[in-house]
Amino acid sequence: MSPTPFHLLWLLFAPLALGLLAWVRPPRHSGWVLLVALPLPLVALWLLLGLETGPMTGHLALGPLTLHWRLDGLAALLWLLTQLLLLASALYAASYAHATPLRTRGYAWLWPLLGGLALGLGLIWIAADLLLLYAGLELMGLCAVGMMLLPGSVEALTAGLRYLLFALVGSLTWLLGIALLLGAWGRLDLTGLAAVAQPDPVTQIAVALLASGLLLKGAIFPLHSWLAPVHGSAWTPVSAIHGALVVKASFFILLLLWRALLPEAIAGAWALGLLGSLAVLWGGVQAWRAVGLKQLVAWSTVGQLGYLMLAFPLLAGTSAAVALMAWQATWLQLAGHALAKAAMFMAAGNLLLSTGAHRLEGLTGTSRRLPLSLMTFGLAAVTLMGLPPSAGFTAKWLWLQASLASGQWLWVVVLALGSLLSAIYVFRVLRCSFVEDAPEPAFRNLPLGMELIALVLALAAIGLGLAAGWPLSFLAPAGVPSVPSVP
Repeated sequence: MSPTPFHLLWLLFAPLALGLLAWVRPPRHSGWVLLVALPLPLVALWLLLGLETGPMTGHLALGPLTLHWRLDGLAALLWLLTQLLLLASALYAASYAHATPLRTRGYAWLWPLLGGLALGLGLIWIAADLLLLYAGLELMGLCAVGMMLLPGSVEALTAGLRYLLFALVGSLTWLLGIALLLGAWGRLDLTGLAAVAQPDPVTQIAVALLASGLLLKGAIFPLHSWLAPVHGSAWTPVSAIHGALVVKASFFILLLLWRALLPEAIAGAWALGLLGSLAVLWGGVQAWRAVGLKQLVAWSTVGQLGYLMLAFPLLAGTSAAVALMAWQATWLQLAGHALAKAAMFMAAGNLLLSTGAHRLEGLTGTSRRLPLSLMTFGLAAVTLMGLPPSAGFTAKWLWLQASLASGQWLWVVVLALGSLLSAIYVFRVLRCSFVEDAPEPAFRNLPLGMELIALVLALAAIGLGLAAGWPLSFLAPAGVPSVPSVP
């Protein structure tokens, strides 16, 4: 049986329905979560395999409004990744609730917020018009802010409300950009805009407004100041899913719009690439200087997101071969980083929860007492540093080839310095963990499931590099004619 729009609709709303059921009776055992939620990634995989004959497209008329959607290989891959990471975070959250006292009301609200986040991300992956993209972006953002507020502490409320303020400013600039495009070209569907829009000043201003809002929501340098504080007080499963997926959605939308409206705007593409380069360096330096483990991982996210911005200069005005390598590297880096970052946040949360410490100096003795969590942290770092055979290595190798082939040597330097900075702050954590002559903290025992879930994600990021050919074969054009396809 071939996939139909009904299956697409079911996969969109099933996570929200399950989240609402869990809100009524929050799960306290990861086995129940696995039994109920496992069908979601399986259906996502079935949808992906069913696209071998071509993408699925359609529209939904709501009175004067028409919403367009498209499910192609890229969207289906991202949807599969979303369902896998949401399942991992839900399994971790159930064990996390056993290991640490959580606010009962806050823990109950975690589940519908996770379901709403899944719905928002699903809408973003399949949206083919600006209105549906806006709906998905806002739903995702509100659910992400809500999850950051769940701890209820003063720090969480302060950081979460600051995050909300930044998100609202980004939404305002997004709406202004949509209004300009609608007034200039009279349509909001991406295919139609790509066909009629001209690179005139109105379009350029509109894209600049859209881009600024997305850069703010995606925590791209220099609009990143809200990211580290919200992770400092957030629950570990929330940090994992936020660092893995939420900030990536804004980049996905930005690249989609850029390729549809200004595919040959080389100056703007280089400006975005330079912002990404500064993010790589600034995030790496701040992670190197961080005194807390979660702070270090959060700043690492700022730096790693910068790599994705290298896609813009390598796709604009370059040959088909260069663009193809950059396109493949971008999505492989996104998927590998999502898996590794979720694993790293979970491993860091395990270390902090077991030791009760927040500073790196408090990790003494964890190499003997928590070897599995420390090994998971190191395995996740392999992907972030870009060491073989991880997905990070394969992505950086493709970026390196694309940079050399196009003569853009600056990105080679950025890749090298970024990898070096990643190694420096990762080895800071390992050095503190192997200290034996300092007083050891009082360790708490953790459920084995918390460590195993993180380990599986870290291994998946490495395995993705070994099996990169399979996902890359699905990276057909994402609804934009100028995007190169994979032979």
